[in-house]
Amino acid sequence: MKRIALPLAVAGASLLMAACNGDNDNDTPTTPVATGPTKNVVFFLGDGMGITTMTAARIYSVGEDGELTMDKLPETAFVHTYSADGQVTDSAPSMAAYMTGVKMNNEVISMSPETKATNAAGAPYHTLFDSTCPATGNGTPVDTLLEIMKTAGYGTGVVSTARITHATPAATYSHVCHRDAENTIAAALVPGGAGYNAKLGDGIDVILGGGGSYFIPKTTTGGLRNDGRNLVNELKTAKYGYAANKTELAALPADGTTKIAGLFNNSHMAYDLDRTATQEPSLAEMTSKAIDVLAAKKKGFFLMVEGGRIDHALHATNARRALQDTVAFDDAIKLTLTKMAALDPGLKNTLIVVTADHDHTLQMNGYAQRTGKTEAGKPGVLGLVKNYVDGAVSTDVDKNPYTILGFGNGPKRLATRGPIDATALESADFLQEAVVPLATETHGGGDVFLGAQGLGADNFAGSLTNNEVFGLIKKSIGL
Repeated sequence: MKRIALPLAVAGASLLMAACNGDNDNDTPTTPVATGPTKNVVFFLGDGMGITTMTAARIYSVGEDGELTMDKLPETAFVHTYSADGQVTDSAPSMAAYMTGVKMNNEVISMSPETKATNAAGAPYHTLFDSTCPATGNGTPVDTLLEIMKTAGYGTGVVSTARITHATPAATYSHVCHRDAENTIAAALVPGGAGYNAKLGDGIDVILGGGGSYFIPKTTTGGLRNDGRNLVNELKTAKYGYAANKTELAALPADGTTKIAGLFNNSHMAYDLDRTATQEPSLAEMTSKAIDVLAAKKKGFFLMVEGGRIDHALHATNARRALQDTVAFDDAIKLTLTKMAALDPGLKNTLIVVTADHDHTLQMNGYAQRTGKTEAGKPGVLGLVKNYVDGAVSTDVDKNPYTILGFGNGPKRLATRGPIDATALESADFLQEAVVPLATETHGGGDVFLGAQGLGADNFAGSLTNNEVFGLIKKSIGL
């Protein structure tokens, strides 16, 4: 990898200059030159990436003895993810807790604790993706880490494989009573337009992900906006470089002045297993571009990177896609560590945090023998439980086999268990069984992993609540 000649740690450092006049013993240093922020924060969020998902992804990718990049992060903690009104959180209040330090109710995006996602009749505060949250009487916005750092002069970026208007990225830059108001959330990103979040100043420097439908009018193919606005054109008018595919993303400048936006799918981006590599960039590729653009500004920055589709595959009880997207998320972490070490040797001015917003009901069954990583003809952790003693297929009380991975609830509930076609286990479309029959699998309430490296990483240890992480990030960078 080509090393960048001017590290951020040098380019943004304050200079202390001594005035030396011969042998004058009264010489004193001049006032330090203020050059703006010099610290960097890269916050990685694996949506739904519970500890069982991490474990299964490790085995899937590198086997039981291997390590993912996130396994190697030197400082670790457990995070409690409950929301203000739920033992099991959804993504909106959990990510908002990380970003604001405030526990809030399920489905609420970066608002004060009393904010309700539903009105007195129990209906959600949104209609056809537009917010109907009352202006008064239902909470107030609370500042996010991205907003705080933007105000302090930092560069800012948001990257996701989900819709950029989805709960996790939205919690960094918008404030709505209900997460489904994605038209309203999209408008918060466009400088100068109605509904713009003025706390973003001249705009977020990097916006990359899916969700194009919420940026174009419903009169256009694929559009969902009810107000007739074309926010893509408005972003271009606001001097954003814009990309709709991987080739266009690569061509966008990293010149220190141009802000960039890329929307690579009308809805969520493709699962990594299904991605057309010539059309949609990987999460690692988007992250790499984001770092290049932000580093070129020659000042500190905040970058949020979400592996958003881990969660969606788990909701479908589709373990293979979930594990592959977890590996793609880990690849983005690995690339970031490499790039930031080149920009800032020793990460003396850079904090990298990796965590998840919530757990899922994924579980590992039985006393399976070690499988090693998943390869062609070897499903590995996606396969059947084979006893560790003799390798024989383990069976239930009715003598039927079962898979290593299963779910506590979800769409694949068999009325009667029977034989399992072992040849189907490697398929991207194979769904693991669930105990409780539901249309879609739910989140779980278990604690999640947090790993950290670099500046102030040793602040993260033990058991934390998600809202405590906000203060620890600020402490680490002296904000």
